[in-house]
Amino acid sequence: MFSGAQVSLYPMADDFVGVILGALGALDPFRDKLRIETDDISTLLVGAPEVLFPALRDLFVAASGSGRHCVLSATISRGCPGEPDDPICRSDTFGGPAGPLGPRKQAAITAVRGAPATGQPAAAQFSLYVMGTDDHMDEIYGCIDFLKQSGVYDRSKNFCTKLRGDAGAIFSALDEAFCRFGPGAGHVTLDVTVSANSPTAV
Repeated sequence: MFSGAQVSLYPMADDFVGVILGALGALDPFRDKLRIETDDISTLLVGAPEVLFPALRDLFVAASGSGRHCVLSATISRGCPGEPDDPICRSDTFGGPAGPLGPRKQAAITAVRGAPATGQPAAAQFSLYVMGTDDHMDEIYGCIDFLKQSGVYDRSKNFCTKLRGDAGAIFSALDEAFCRFGPGAGHVTLDVTVSANSPTAV
C-alpha cells in the first residue's frame, strides 16, 4: 500500500526561510525510513504511518519552537489506487479488514491519551475522506465520536473538526483517524491544518 503526505510549512516571520531550514533537522532521524521529495510548493513524505506522523509532529514542533506563528498544511493519503505499492510504506497498522467500530474507537482513544507530550500547544482542523465505500459516513461519524472522547476535541466546524491541545496528542489523533477509520486496505485521505503561536484569541 502507498501512504504519504504532501506538506507545506508556513512560519509567519520575516526570517521564514531560516525557521523552515532550522526545523528540517527534525526529519533527520526519519530519513532512512521516508522518501522525501521537495519542490517549490510542497514536500512529499512517503512512508508508513508510524514513521510519517511522528516526522510531521517533530517538524511542526521544531518550527513552532521559534515562538513564531507557524502553520503546517498537509494532504495525507493511503491506499490511493493511482499510486504504486511502495515497500517503504509497509506497515502493520493497516491492511486488513477494519473490524467493528467500537474496539477501533477505544484503541484510538487509548493511543491519544498515552501520546508523549511535546510541550507545544497547538490547534488543528482536519477533514477525513473515506473513499469508495457505501458506509463512509459511519466511518466518519465513528471518527468524530472517537475525537470527542480523545481529550483534544475542540468543536465541529463546517466541513471539518477542530482539535486543541499538546501537539503530541494532536498528531496522535490525526494518526489514529488516518489508520483506524475507513477500510483497512482502502483509500483514505486527510486534509489537515495545524497552527501554533497564533496571535488570534482562542
